[in-house]
Amino acid sequence: MPPNLHSETRVAVAVAPPSVGTGSLEELLKQACQNADLEPLGPARKLSEAPPWVCVEYDVRLQTSREEARRTLERLMPEGIDIALVEQTHRRKKLLISDMDSTMIEQECLDELAGYAGLKEEIAAITARAMAGELDFESALTERVARLKGLSLEALARCYEERITLMPGARTLVTTMAGHGAHCLLVSGGFTYFTSRVAAAIGFHADQGNQLMDDGAVLTGSVGLPILGRQAKLEALQAAAETHGLTLADSLAMGDGANDLAMISAAGLGLAVHAKPVVAAASDAAILHTDLTAALFFQGYTGRDIVWR
Repeated sequence: MPPNLHSETRVAVAVAPPSVGTGSLEELLKQACQNADLEPLGPARKLSEAPPWVCVEYDVRLQTSREEARRTLERLMPEGIDIALVEQTHRRKKLLISDMDSTMIEQECLDELAGYAGLKEEIAAITARAMAGELDFESALTERVARLKGLSLEALARCYEERITLMPGARTLVTTMAGHGAHCLLVSGGFTYFTSRVAAAIGFHADQGNQLMDDGAVLTGSVGLPILGRQAKLEALQAAAETHGLTLADSLAMGDGANDLAMISAAGLGLAVHAKPVVAAASDAAILHTDLTAALFFQGYTGRDIVWR
């Protein structure tokens, strides 16, 4: 067999707005699978036929590489539909590990915090380069935090209350997975001030992040060591799996930036969420158009299984 070809079957999953309709979505996915050299095996299964999302899936047999088939499916499916090509085994994950910024929330906390110092555009430009993998994460974080020296601690509270919003589907995803016995861990290169609050708001069991140092009144411009970056996120995934008696195949890892690549690549299902191109290319699937509920459908949950929040 040529390299990277798979003889086993996979599941092709498509999630779309209700306006598409399950009948149309079924035909769109079937035709895309055929054009991507994915042989449909049996009829489609309808995971959801009602708002907020419709979802159908087919068992398919790969006749090309998984990576090539996924790229072809993404290219062939109309705009507004998210697709995944997932393994049949270990499908419902027992461990969720997720990034926070631009994944579980809609913002980058450090960029928003910098706005209270009048530095948002300057800091956001550095953040974008770091998340795209163009800069060393630890150095870029240290540089950005240094520019916030002297910022009042009151700005952290104002930032969380005034600027931070949850990603659509975040509560539904975590509540549903936790309700089905999964351990849910929020791991961020951002800061514990925010991770603790976001984790509680969404329903994560635990959270990890970096520590912003202060003197009791203002930020000192330094970060507690060691800095939680790409390798630390991978180690958090490995440690959580070991603690809960799971394999990496039992895990779902989600993120958007280059510092999420190691855990996304190691997890049984690695999902890119509105991610930078380098992350989307390295992931098993990407959420581009729908919301985080798609991560449940990719695992085979039906609309009746999901705890809508």
